[in-house]
Amino acid sequence: MFYIGCHLSVSGGYEHMGIEADSIGANTFQYFTKNPRGSKSKDPTPEDVHSLVTFMKEKGFAPPLAHAPYTYNPASKDESIREYTKEAMAKELSFLEAIPGALYNFHPGCHVGQGTDVGIKHIASLLNSILRPEQNATVLLETMAGKGSEIGSRFEELREIIDLVDIGVRGKVGVCLDTCHVSDAGYDIASDPEGVFSEFDRVIGLERLRAIHLNDSKNPLGAHKDRHEKIGDGYIGLDGFKRIINCEAVRSLPFYLETPCDVEGYGREIALLKTLRTD
Repeated sequence: MFYIGCHLSVSGGYEHMGIEADSIGANTFQYFTKNPRGSKSKDPTPEDVHSLVTFMKEKGFAPPLAHAPYTYNPASKDESIREYTKEAMAKELSFLEAIPGALYNFHPGCHVGQGTDVGIKHIASLLNSILRPEQNATVLLETMAGKGSEIGSRFEELREIIDLVDIGVRGKVGVCLDTCHVSDAGYDIASDPEGVFSEFDRVIGLERLRAIHLNDSKNPLGAHKDRHEKIGDGYIGLDGFKRIINCEAVRSLPFYLETPCDVEGYGREIALLKTLRTD
């Protein structure tokens, strides 16, 4: 099964996102848990979440990917920011208990001059404070492009975070690989996805790779810029995406578009990617 979806707005409700995804040929979707650059949010109702779960089961959807806002910074040197991030993420994880197989993705954050090692310890500490052995959701560290003081542009940094998570909850931690980000970070996923995923397996383990953000890049390999482009219009290109989505190591994973498109544009990209998939 080729699980392919896109980023949708939660403003219309949870079930509405499922219906909208289905209308453009998607069989999964991603959404921000709240305004990605703000702090206000409307909590989902149990009825709305139940309706979404029923809809997904009927349609054979892969689990949706909840994405934490960009305002969160688990690696911050400011304790108040780390505390705000911890409380917000814990609350959002509690909402996901009603969605079977839920995935929750977040950017590891920026160390802002403290150094990578200190930032990594802050991230692991936050995870240890919010993860529970009995929780439903898997929390995903996203691979980053490496701009500024971002943590997570190298697979080794993500492995260091995971290794510092308590053994009792380490199974609740995975990775979401972003194709634009890893390309900008210097991994040649366009020409050699098998090699990139082999390196991921060597450093982290493919069993922890749970989702893929499928984005082209406005910048060449190793640029460390993080500017998403529409599928086929950037430096990864259509040939690159054909290699990626057909790579045996990740064929069964859900793919989520975050390209600069509206809903109709996502529908066109999903249709295009389906023509590139060889099942």
